[in-house]
Amino acid sequence: MSESLVSGYDLVVFDLDGVVYLIDEPIAGAPEAIGRLRSSGTAVAYATNNASRRAPDVAAALTKMGVPAEPAEVLTSAGAAASLLAEKLPAGAPVLVVGADALRAEVRDAGLTPVETAEESPAAVVQGYGPDVGWRVLAEASLAVRAGALWVATNTDRTLPSPRGPLPGNGSLVAVLRTALDRDPDLVVGKPEPALFTTAASLAKAKRPLVVGDRLDTDIQGAVTAGMDSLLVLTGVSTPADLLAATPDRRPTFVAADLSGLFEPADDLRLPAKPAAGWTLTREGDSATLDGSGDPVAALRLLCVAAWDGESLHAGSDAARDLFRAWSL
Repeated sequence: MSESLVSGYDLVVFDLDGVVYLIDEPIAGAPEAIGRLRSSGTAVAYATNNASRRAPDVAAALTKMGVPAEPAEVLTSAGAAASLLAEKLPAGAPVLVVGADALRAEVRDAGLTPVETAEESPAAVVQGYGPDVGWRVLAEASLAVRAGALWVATNTDRTLPSPRGPLPGNGSLVAVLRTALDRDPDLVVGKPEPALFTTAASLAKAKRPLVVGDRLDTDIQGAVTAGMDSLLVLTGVSTPADLLAATPDRRPTFVAADLSGLFEPADDLRLPAKPAAGWTLTREGDSATLDGSGDPVAALRLLCVAAWDGESLHAGSDAARDLFRAWSL
């Protein structure tokens, strides 16, 4: 049996929404898993695309949930966007902020001047998630970009996970401006861009980091771009069907049901999978049939072998048919 997955890494970089918590509720087992990591001496960091909270606020919220965290361990797309703008603009330059107070505070702390209207001649528009973002500020942003302001998005996540299901994320709000302006942002700062992950590794002086996320299009793609191994957990946005359809730039190194997978044998979680207890996969021509019963995630790993080779997938047992229905295959 191989060693536990986490034993092969000196830093674990967690996404937050959909991995550690949903909105403000911890995901079952997440505080215990991270506490176990800390007890073993493994360094942890948190990298979030959500621009509605600053690092100290995120750390405080995590600690309240039973996940002790320091502000220095938290990297946010809001902070990264403000730092980028400070590099590109002169000190004190006006920046129109579309988002939450946290993003406005990051811009101010970076030595720039947050403004609210196009009439204030902003040099840039920075757009991040905020639950109160509405038409008026989007209209001002549209006018400012048309007048020549640099347009920076903290991230383009289409949705945010929640206990009630996916909710509109910053990517949905970016799409409003994209439609109005008929163009993309000049820069996107957060995942899948690799900067949050590479910065976390640099700060921790890590030689072998592991990224843990719930989204193939941000967390996992960002890890692939950064050249880091990744673990997909199925507690957030991306589904088994999404994983089976994933392109090479969005394929994780490992997949597990939740964060308890960090302590399972690495070889059992690796993709493409080795034979799984209770399941058999028969491959003939361009089709593959799943038979047997057992752990659903083990079956998923096995199916990735065939799906990523472009084979059609079929269920041969009642348990397999139940999984296919549950996964909308």
